Amino acid sequence: GMRPEDVRVPPCWPDAPEVRRDILDYYFEVQRFDREVGEILAMLEKAGRLENTLVVVTSDNGWPFPRAKANLYDGGAHIPLAVCWPGRVTPGRTLEDFVNLADLAPTFLEAAGLKPLPEMTGRSLMGLLTGREKPGTRTEVFLERERHANVRRGDLSYPVRAIRTREYLYIRNFRPDRWPAGDPELYHSVGPFGDCDDSPTKRYILDRRSDPKFARYFEVCFAKRPAEELYDLRKDPHQIVNVAGRREYADIQRKLRARLEQWMKETSDPRATADDDRWDRYPYFGQPAKKG
Repeated sequence: GMRPEDVRVPPCWPDAPEVRRDILDYYFEVQRFDREVGEILAMLEKAGRLENTLVVVTSDNGWPFPRAKANLYDGGAHIPLAVCWPGRVTPGRTLEDFVNLADLAPTFLEAAGLKPLPEMTGRSLMGLLTGREKPGTRTEVFLERERHANVRRGDLSYPVRAIRTREYLYIRNFRPDRWPAGDPELYHSVGPFGDCDDSPTKRYILDRRSDPKFARYFEVCFAKRPAEELYDLRKDPHQIVNVAGRREYADIQRKLRARLEQWMKETSDPRATADDDRWDRYPYFGQPAKKG
């Protein structure tokens, strides 16, 4: 029942019928998921358990599309989060605070009457959910990735750290010499550029990478990236234009870099003290993809 002409195509993907239908397929899955969540809530209510159940609905990543999943741009890191706990959590509210999935573990412990462990770097959401904590105080979120699929020769990772505020996204690519979406040729698993799921949108971009009209889409989705990226979200909400290195952004780039490095040290991130690619030496498990 959804129409391709109503789709809003993000500027990092070509506006083509194949891409619009691909997005509609994704929307259909979102609708199916929403329907099944409703069925689960109905089951809890029928069983008399809804009033005593903390329900959290979220996802493990953003869009399974190029420049989204397995990236630290909003397309990959901005995910849904809905919480329901009748009698404990005020319904019908929308909060704009920055939170992270690492916040869920201490949230569950506090909800169960336990104290979050001191080594946890996440912060319980119970204060926000119950109104004890004033909204608007969580003004930044930190993001990171190391190895995803086994898609680079030598089992290499693509290490990245980032800080996201309301105005800016700053990204530090520790190994800009590597391909962010995986090697162009199949190495061990998934396929070419294997950190990006196969899809009509991915194939459309890769099949036209040599066409000057479409080369820019390959550039933003699959090409190698500089060591630092900075996006002005007020002017560039889709994070396409990297302003790192521009004189007018030098001060904010310096401040965000320092804040990110501070957080890495506070959380005992190994890359803050010994940038030694230790993750590359951990063994992968699983069968390689079949070449065909």
